[in-house]
Amino acid sequence: MKITAAEFLSSAERPEHYPQEGLPEAAFAGRSNVGKSSLINALVQRKKLARTSSTPGRTRAINFFRVNDQYMFADLPGFGYAKVSKAERGRWREMVETYLRTRAELRTVVLIMDIRRTPAAEEIDLIGFLTAQGLTPLLVATKADKLGKNQRLRPLKQTAEALGIPAANIVTFSAASGEGRDALWNRLKALLDPRG
Repeated sequence: MKITAAEFLSSAERPEHYPQEGLPEAAFAGRSNVGKSSLINALVQRKKLARTSSTPGRTRAINFFRVNDQYMFADLPGFGYAKVSKAERGRWREMVETYLRTRAELRTVVLIMDIRRTPAAEEIDLIGFLTAQGLTPLLVATKADKLGKNQRLRPLKQTAEALGIPAANIVTFSAASGEGRDALWNRLKALLDPRG
């Protein structure tokens, strides 16, 4: 996928503040510090479009990006970060669930998981929630550069079994090496542009 334009549009916490561009949208979700911002930057080939941080839990609102004037990307706050209060986690959850339930332009949610860890309850719950909303989750195992090709087989199999899906449904990805970028774009385009 050739990227000719990618820009940050806005941050929003409530539906009345979401961009009203009418473009097909993909949201990006995952645990804090799983590499969501790095993945978005690698996809759009911009080093600093989505802000990365060594401190987990920095994304406190939904950040919207317009890509090639064709698509919208939404970076959702990370979940599972223990150093924020229960009240703050509850507020994030409500904000994200409202977005997932009400955003008419949303076509898919890219669920990003660390290839080295089996899915936790939050990932399994989110997949169930998305399926109930009629949304197709696109599963990505990131940080693939941290493991050799043979080392990946077992964790990918374990993740697939935990989620009840074929391992082939999981895209392996590395923001550092660019591995998986084309495969992820192909799956994204199929969901964002179902008629081609």
